[in-house]
Amino acid sequence: MTGPIPFDNSYARLPEGFFTHTLPTPVPAPRLISFNTKLARQLGLDAERLAGPEGAEIFTGQTIPEGATPIALAYAGHQFGNFVPQLGDGRAILLGEVVGRDGIRRDIQLKGSGPTPFSRRGDGRAALGPVLREYLVSEAMAALGIPTTRALAAAATGEVVAREGMPPGAVLTRVAQSHIRIGTFQFFAARGDTAGLRRLADYAIARHYPDAAAAASPYRAFLEGVVARQAELVAQWLLVGFIHGVMNTDNMSISGETIDYGPCAFMDAYDPATVFSSIDAAGRYAYGRQPGIARWNLCRLAECLLPLLAETEDAALAEANAALDSFAGLFNAAYHGGLRRKLGLFTAQEGDTALAEDFLRRMAAARADFTLSFRRLCDAAVSPAADAAMRELFTVPAGYDEWAPGWRARLAREPGDDVARRAAMQRVNPAFIPRNHRVEAVIAAALAGDFSEFEKLLAILATPYGDQPAHAAYAAPPPPGGGIYRTFCGT
Repeated sequence: MTGPIPFDNSYARLPEGFFTHTLPTPVPAPRLISFNTKLARQLGLDAERLAGPEGAEIFTGQTIPEGATPIALAYAGHQFGNFVPQLGDGRAILLGEVVGRDGIRRDIQLKGSGPTPFSRRGDGRAALGPVLREYLVSEAMAALGIPTTRALAAAATGEVVAREGMPPGAVLTRVAQSHIRIGTFQFFAARGDTAGLRRLADYAIARHYPDAAAAASPYRAFLEGVVARQAELVAQWLLVGFIHGVMNTDNMSISGETIDYGPCAFMDAYDPATVFSSIDAAGRYAYGRQPGIARWNLCRLAECLLPLLAETEDAALAEANAALDSFAGLFNAAYHGGLRRKLGLFTAQEGDTALAEDFLRRMAAARADFTLSFRRLCDAAVSPAADAAMRELFTVPAGYDEWAPGWRARLAREPGDDVARRAAMQRVNPAFIPRNHRVEAVIAAALAGDFSEFEKLLAILATPYGDQPAHAAYAAPPPPGGGIYRTFCGT
């Protein structure tokens, strides 16, 4: 009988220095908490087998499925600006890869499956709360249409982990186009291993940027591709109010997917200085700083690639800078274009950026809810009668009242009817995001043994752009005093 996962493991065929062969640590009582049947079928897995006891064994690392090659990946990284030459998968083990029904190769990784040679005295385990948070938020991001790793399964281990309060242990099974990070390139560059660096770059090009292989300068084309995807990705984060929280270079995937949902969250009241991470005391990764940090991280990738870009240092620097210089234009085009669409402006006209930025300034001054402000604007685009609902969001309603006439004058210069415009706006302004207070309530219920609220919230977040009147309460901001929120690293 063949296994339920049709593995085809290309990364494990790279030289040993790229990873270490590592087996998950057995657990006392594996139990499946949630299984993403739809994703499993898209990946061509045997969803029926994996949804039962066999899946519980596989997704806790208790059983190694046929065809798997368990490995822990090596990488380095800048963490809050400080370089660490060796990090690696300290609590994650890559089981292998599958080629989905769409022809795209993806990793299947266990997160929280026990210590590895890269654990740095850690236990390699994950607590239930962070596992459920990453499951919810990554699947919400996918439903929002933002490139992201996905959650295939969450499983309980039947043990507790040494964290505050000794919470129950769990394992997340994560799916990603790959787990190659900027920090992976830094690992080889820091060792002066140009051969390993070239091997990694060639692999990344073949897997993620095949068109670059035919370019006059394949490694510059690769760098340009990563720059373009990251510029688009961070713009998409900002457009839904997402804050990654730990944009270290080891948490930046070269595939252009959002990865590593540790200290992360979505804003409620709009404030560009918002920080949710308990470890980001200086606000390095605040909401409004994310574009600059993305470019900084990309500069670190460019530094790694210098030996591959040209024969001389000056020529290599010129190639790298030319690729990096494209970031600002690409980000601004994606971000300002997205803001226009959120305001119902589907043609570009002079003054659009100033109009959008003025709205954001007024939102910040009035502590208006980011998601609700744009969602209610969809109705205000049809009728001024909806302005009353907008004013409710502004602590100083005049901030909205002074802005709205200019916006409506600009809408009048748009083609199409108001009803079609509202529908188009609703397709880019979600009604539902994983509100922090809702996520915490779900986790608290799960820790008490009730997973029904987790499944309910997961279902609501699967259709974020629909109105879902029966679940309107899940679109509401936190109650007064409930917006103070911190997230913690799962380790």
